[in-house]
Amino acid sequence: MTDFTRALPGHMYLIGVGPGSPDLLTLRAVNILSSVDVIVAPRSSASSASLALNVVRPHLNEPEVIEHVYPMERDNDQTARCWAQMADLSVARLKQGQSVAHITIGDPLIYSTGAYLVEQIGHRIPADRMHVLSGISAMQAASALIGEPLLTQNDRLLMLPADNLEAVESALDHCETLVIYKIGARFALLVELLRRHGLVKKSRLVCYAEQKREQVFFDLDQAHGERLGYMSIVIVHIGHRPWE
Repeated sequence: MTDFTRALPGHMYLIGVGPGSPDLLTLRAVNILSSVDVIVAPRSSASSASLALNVVRPHLNEPEVIEHVYPMERDNDQTARCWAQMADLSVARLKQGQSVAHITIGDPLIYSTGAYLVEQIGHRIPADRMHVLSGISAMQAASALIGEPLLTQNDRLLMLPADNLEAVESALDHCETLVIYKIGARFALLVELLRRHGLVKKSRLVCYAEQKREQVFFDLDQAHGERLGYMSIVIVHIGHRPWE
């Protein structure tokens, strides 16, 4: 069984740091963060600071910190090159016997930069030296904030981004709960779509969940001209599917 009481030499850790509050990290994540040699902190080119790094600072014990700036562009080739460079750097440090942690908001395998490193590094180091530490996702944090269950009994959940509203509309017929990420500029169009289906009053908007200075959450029909950032999600409660 893997030892998660401390970071081990030559081991890579992909750590989900939760939605934004330092006290929502897992104990396992805190153990690794407080003992790791190198931390890779992703930061989008549109941001001035790494949110994930700000979340974990209270738990650090003077590791080397590398902020990795990545482009917020829909270019597969550019994205692959960007993360290949970080993978090369991480593997080099691992071969030197250092422990490396890549931190990411939420969970490292849900709409996360951590997924790129899994693809780039997973085949280059022994499987028992790559570790994924789950984190609380925005979907879970949002559900807790509004105090409404995501699923009960035989309910089905679908999760997708808002960039393709035709796909969003189609999903309404195939689940009882729909979670929509990456709302951004499509917010008004999304509200209109849900209004056509009579679902506005069954929907909740949560922005910056657990990021204390910015978080807001309310019924969708109460949102008028709100400034929606990248970390905004809508939870749509379509219906209920009882046991058969």
